[in-house]
Parts: sequence; structure tokens; C-alpha cells
Amino acid sequence: MATYKGVKGIVSYDAMETIRNTNEWLGATARALGSYPAFALVPNPMFKLMSAWGRVTERSFARMVIKPSWRLAPIVSEDGQDHIVYVEPVLKRDFGDLVHFRVARRDPMPRKVLLVAPMSGHYATLVRSTVASLLPDCEVYVTDWHNARDIPVSAGKFDIEDYTQYLVDFLRHLGPGTNVIAVCQPAPLALAATAILAEDEPALQPSSLILIGGPIDPDAKATEVTDFGNRMTMGELDYLLIQQVGFKYRGAGRMVYPGLAQLSSFIAMNADTHAKAFVDQIFAEARGEASDSDRHNTFYDEYLAVMDMTAEFYLSTVQRIFKENQIARNAFTVNGRKVDLGAIKDVAIMTVEGANDDISAPGQCVAALDLCTGVPAERKTQHLEPNAGHYGIFAGKSWRLNIRPLVLDFIDENLSAKPGGKRRRNGPQPVDCGRVTPNEEDGKIAI
Repeated sequence: MATYKGVKGIVSYDAMETIRNTNEWLGATARALGSYPAFALVPNPMFKLMSAWGRVTERSFARMVIKPSWRLAPIVSEDGQDHIVYVEPVLKRDFGDLVHFRVARRDPMPRKVLLVAPMSGHYATLVRSTVASLLPDCEVYVTDWHNARDIPVSAGKFDIEDYTQYLVDFLRHLGPGTNVIAVCQPAPLALAATAILAEDEPALQPSSLILIGGPIDPDAKATEVTDFGNRMTMGELDYLLIQQVGFKYRGAGRMVYPGLAQLSSFIAMNADTHAKAFVDQIFAEARGEASDSDRHNTFYDEYLAVMDMTAEFYLSTVQRIFKENQIARNAFTVNGRKVDLGAIKDVAIMTVEGANDDISAPGQCVAALDLCTGVPAERKTQHLEPNAGHYGIFAGKSWRLNIRPLVLDFIDENLSAKPGGKRRRNGPQPVDCGRVTPNEEDGKIAI
């Protein structure tokens, strides 16, 4: 039976890759055929539409297997100089690296930030705009998770306990004074990692912990994501979603939740919006109005670039975070040891939620404040962003205009509260920025 499942998984995985590859080829063929010079003598818009459809289709399906680059613009200093940003891994592991964004010819900034990127089907570059917005004011590090399809089976397993241990190791490496910003999926695990350090090495706890749109208590308010997790049994998830990496990649034989399967579910959740976006882009291409860096391509180049998750990480997340609610019940364990969230004492904690977030609905993330019973009330704060969906609270207009200044002020207030600390800025007051544009605010990026 195990052999049958393995063979079936490989066939399914390679079948999805074959479908993707075929569509990319069809797009390239249509692009080339529709652009054939001789057809310029025939005044028929069909050829322009064929070429436009081909360009959009080829690019879309090609993006699905390419890891996006960071593409960070130079930082402009107060004296007007441009400082190039270098992406440098400082701690390498099998399943993810700790990456530092070093700004050339700039002294280290007082604010040291670890941005914990989600492992949920997209690469860490999903938080590129978040990194770019923090770089002028912070020394930024990020968790750069690897695509499971490229990790040999010999590297072993990787589940949520391993993920938590990675965060502990990264914080140990960065040392005291680190400020953690965890975006969505890793929020409960960042909380657990902080609790582990609070018990084992209190001096290495982060100075502040900012949790953005995370499922700390998924039962606080139901969403499509929580309903799906509760409706499906673990056996159904294992049978229907878990597949074995095909022979094309280094991780051949590894059991994964494929990024292409995740992407299909993302698009199905909001199919009409995506269909309209692609039809509009085809006509824009045909009219000559599209460009490599237009809003559609900027958004979908990231949205369509997906990575596989290890089967054990995906299944343990559903089982322990959503079904058993272990973080919300303060019953999470790592390597058989209970993680006591009440042990967190000397960490300032902030939660950020979006009023229109239909992935991690309001109430799910703010639950962290009640769980951290050892943290004084004056060191806890929460922010509910009006009119903001999931993507907007960490990368959209709401983040840029409202949430980012609040986060930096929160970090500074905590810094000034420590002996020898000094408040370093007076952030702007929040303003009503309205709802971000559809290309920025696609709440269906389920992280």
C-alpha cells in the first residue's frame, strides 16, 4: 500500500508539472505565431490577441517554478548618497537560511529586526515590500525558507517543531535586542520560540514581538481557512493533498504539499477577480499598454511563484494549530517539552489585525495578549486597521501609511524603556488611508 501511494504521488506530482509545462509551451507558441512578421500584412486583431494571450500565458506559467529575486532598490541616505543593499545569508540550514540585508557603507542601525516570513506556499520574497519599507530605519534580517522539492530526503523531516527550533536558533545567533515581526502563519510559532528562550536563555529573548495577522486562536472567529481545516479529516488531507516529489528535482521522493496545489486553491477562492485581471492584462498587451513592471506583472510575478512545503509541516500545522488549537490552549510542545507562554515576561508584545482580513480574522491574533500572562499590561498593545485585508496589513497601503509607523514607534518605546535606551523617532499619527488597490490588497494570499 505504501509503495502504491508513493508511485501514485510521483505520478500526480509529475502530472501537475506536465500540465504547467504544457501551458507554458502553448503560451510561447501562441506568442511566436501571433508575432510572425508576415501576419503584419493582415489587418486582423486576432493575431495581436493571440500574441498577447501567449505572452501573458507563457509568463504566468513560467513564474510558477522560479524563485523571485529580492530586487531591492538602493537606500538613499540623508546626505543624498545611494547605498546598495546586499542580500547575505548569515546562518545556513537545510530548510531555511537567516538572511541579512546589508546596506553598503552604512553603520548598523539601532533597531535590529528579524522579519519572520511565512512558510505557506510562497517564498519569503512575498514580504519584499515589507523589507524595503523597514530598511531605511532598521537593520533587517529575514527567514528565507527553502523549497521542499529541492531538499534531498537525506536532510530529514521538517515540521512545526523544527520550524520553532529554527526560530530559536536564529534568535540566539542575532543576540539580545532583536525585535521580531512575524507575519501570519509563523505568529504562533514565533510566540512559542520566545517562550522557549524566556525559560532557557532570558537574555536572548527579543526586545519586542510584533504579531501581524496570525492564527494564534483560529477558533476566535471562523474563516474559510479555519472551516476547511475543521471540515477535512487528517486522513483526507493526507490522501488528497500530499504528493511525492517527482524525478525532476533534488528532493525526489520527499512527501510534500505541492505549491501548485496550494496555488490552485488560492485562485479558486477568488476565481472571478483573477479571471478579470488576466483578461484585462491580455487586452492591455494587445493594445501595447502593458510593461514588465506594471501593476499586474509586479503582483502576479510574486503571487504565482509558489514553493512546496514538507508534508509533515503542512499536516502538523493543520493538526496542532487549527484542529487541536494547541497555542491558544497553551498546550504546545517541542521535543516532548511543554512550551509555557506564561514564561514570557520581559518582552513587549504588539498585535496587528485587519478589519477585513478573511484569512486570519480579527480576534485570532489579539488572543496572544491574554496568553502572555507574565507580560505587564503596559507592555502590550493591539491595533485593528480599518478597511484592511490580509495582504494590506504587512505589504499594502495600510502597512505603509498606518501600521509601519506604529510598529517603529512601538519598537522605540520599548527601547526607551530599557536602561540607557533612548527614543529615536516621533512617528506620524495614523491616518485614514482607505482601502488599498486590488493589486496590492488580494486577501486571498492565504498565509
